[in-house]
Amino acid sequence: MSTLQRLTDLGLIRPPRWLPGNVQYETIMGSVAYGVSSDTSDMDVYGWAIPHKDEVFPHLRGEILGFGRPTKRFEQFQEHHIKDLDALAGRGRVYDLTIFGIVKFFNLAMDNNPNIIDSLFTPATCVLHCTRVGDLVRENRRLFLHKGAWPKFKGYAYSQLHKLAIKEPTGKRAELVANHGYDTKFGYHVVRLIGEVEQILMEGDVDLQRDNEQLKAIRRGEWTEERLRQWFADKESSLERLH
Repeated sequence: MSTLQRLTDLGLIRPPRWLPGNVQYETIMGSVAYGVSSDTSDMDVYGWAIPHKDEVFPHLRGEILGFGRPTKRFEQFQEHHIKDLDALAGRGRVYDLTIFGIVKFFNLAMDNNPNIIDSLFTPATCVLHCTRVGDLVRENRRLFLHKGAWPKFKGYAYSQLHKLAIKEPTGKRAELVANHGYDTKFGYHVVRLIGEVEQILMEGDVDLQRDNEQLKAIRRGEWTEERLRQWFADKESSLERLH
């Protein structure tokens, strides 16, 4: 049973009626997938589903491209902060859930969107639900990878650096800044993204947990912000040449 189906059965979410039974793939994302945390009390779950055929091929319901008003098509279902109070033997669990339609998911994968690529390369232990069709896609996931990953992943890494510089930290993130001088969570994502795209360019593959000890060290504050920025500058130069 998919996570979406279970949460629907519990009455915690209300997705489109057809969606729970058509989910093909779900996986845990975030720090658990990257091997830097084992805490599953908060779970970020990504997945994809196959809508009814007239959603994918709207001409089957009489739509004519460029004529009349097109019907809004399903792209994704997303819910944040879903509280399952009975999970973990009553300790509770909070879900962030995103289920894409197959068309949008494949478009993002072909575009080498880092989050979508990560969802296909999570460790097998993170996969929560996978049908025969989901297995087929996961087994062929390397076909999505191409050199266009470099500008995508680099752009995401720049975004993390920018947030590190301007975002006002709150809660646990404020503690990171107080203890280490900068938000080390943003810092480790910079290194993670660049490490992943280096693997794509050099090997045509991704191992999300290959450098997890390095990522843990950054989260613990063992790298200064200056070292992080210098590492990024050096890697950017070498990967531009590799690209």
